[in-house]
Amino acid sequence: MLLFPYSDIIFRSIAVYFFMTIALRIFGKKELSQLNTADIILILLISNSVQNAMVGPDTSLWGGLIAALVLFVINFAIKKLTHKYKIINNLLLEKPEILIHDGKLDFKNLSKLDISDEELKEAIREHGLEYFKEVKLAMLEIDGTISIISQDKKSLKQTHYKRKHNRKNLQKQF
Repeated sequence: MLLFPYSDIIFRSIAVYFFMTIALRIFGKKELSQLNTADIILILLISNSVQNAMVGPDTSLWGGLIAALVLFVINFAIKKLTHKYKIINNLLLEKPEILIHDGKLDFKNLSKLDISDEELKEAIREHGLEYFKEVKLAMLEIDGTISIISQDKKSLKQTHYKRKHNRKNLQKQF
């Protein structure tokens, strides 16, 4: 049977996929949409380091294609499962966090998320507001953006504030 020789690659690819999913969840890569040079280098090095873990000694074209196919299938299945089952969604995906509610800052969340006062002020200025009390709701979204809804419904304005904080920390590490 053709599939049998590749069962080891299938198992290894599944193991690496789940390891990487858990590692990204633990290390809080909410800002994957904000990749900088250091982040891209890290992703390239990680992919190179786990390649042998997936395909083992099989360096054939078929071995690589089987590993890639398994990754695509797992990713597709995980997306479907996270949409269908809330418990899987909660385990694998980050949740938006409230930063300001009715003009009151949530200092516990701000501290946990390592968002500075200056960073939050920058976000509200980019949304056309000047003071925290003008903010009805500010959320840190799962992609690392800060969404803000103003108290004044007449001046609603949509902008897209991307956090830069974690990029600075990553650059300091390298």
